[in-house]
Amino acid sequence: MTSPPFRSSVGRWWHAELRPILILALVVFSIRSSLADWNDVPSGSMKPTILEGDRVYVDKLAYDLKVPFTTWHLLEWADPRRGDIVVFYSPYDGKRLVKRVIGLPGDNIELRRDTLILNGQPVPYQPFEGRSLADLPSTERASHIFATEELPGRTHAVAVWPAVAARRDFGPFKVPAGQYFMMGDNRDDSFDSRYYGSVERRRIVGRATAAVLSFDRANYWCPRWHRFFTAL
Repeated sequence: MTSPPFRSSVGRWWHAELRPILILALVVFSIRSSLADWNDVPSGSMKPTILEGDRVYVDKLAYDLKVPFTTWHLLEWADPRRGDIVVFYSPYDGKRLVKRVIGLPGDNIELRRDTLILNGQPVPYQPFEGRSLADLPSTERASHIFATEELPGRTHAVAVWPAVAARRDFGPFKVPAGQYFMMGDNRDDSFDSRYYGSVERRRIVGRATAAVLSFDRANYWCPRWHRFFTAL
């Protein structure tokens, strides 16, 4: 009995085994590219809202529909709102970042001694009390100052770190049409639009809405169970 030709064996293997797997992988990755994804957070630039080791859910349909694996927009139905937490490609080096939308197209942005001034009006601040501080190391709770920043339409926590050199004064800067001004909630430890400028609309991947998973990197990657599936 002779063995089947090598080409015939490869053909049957391709049709029966490999092709369905590749099609399934293409569908899965296309969905992840265009509809929903998650993003690992390696830095503390969004503390205390988002911590190192959080994995945030990214709603890629929050604002538009893109061609899979590209930043080309097929349809747009909403624009980022002030206060949204978004994932975008940095205009500085192309890396994916997670920051908060502070300035919309046409806004004038200033920062004076870590106080945000939006369109000529200082943004109000209130004392912050939140459970999220319990997840921070005691050294950071002692070295940082926390407050609640009352952006128009959105209230959120911010932190400043008085002991380090930081860009606490900025602007005034007018956000160009079609672009957005991004800042980290951890104001004195964030590489954001104060350094690389505003971000074009096309660079925005989607809106971060929740911490899906959370692992404490400083404590042997132990899960922070209470942060699983929590809204941002």
